[in-house]
Amino acid sequence: VQLQAFGGGLVQAGGSLKLSCAASGAFRSVNIMRWYRQAPGKQRELVAGITGTGSTNYGDSVKGRFTVSRDNAKNTVYLWMNNLKPEDAAVYLCNADIQTGLGYWSSIWGQGTQVTVSS
Repeated sequence: VQLQAFGGGLVQAGGSLKLSCAASGAFRSVNIMRWYRQAPGKQRELVAGITGTGSTNYGDSVKGRFTVSRDNAKNTVYLWMNNLKPEDAAVYLCNADIQTGLGYWSSIWGQGTQVTVSS
């Protein structure tokens, strides 16, 4: 089971980016899917999370600017980032609680995608 994130890149301040993260492999179900970010010298922080039924939560620094969504049929979570600021620059990592083919739940991490915001 693995998560693969896509969509990072370089954007000017005030711009937008969309990140995607897809789960693949042999698993039974995906519960909560989350986006975290980690900038150099800073602690990893939760950006947004979404349950299988669509309930969401956001970190205070991104509320009103970022939107998380998911496509359960594709086992994919998205992060729509608007009005990006230089302080949003980080490696964005996806994480999900996944029930493996053997039936137990694991917290799976993707490899991360770099977001760079120029001022």
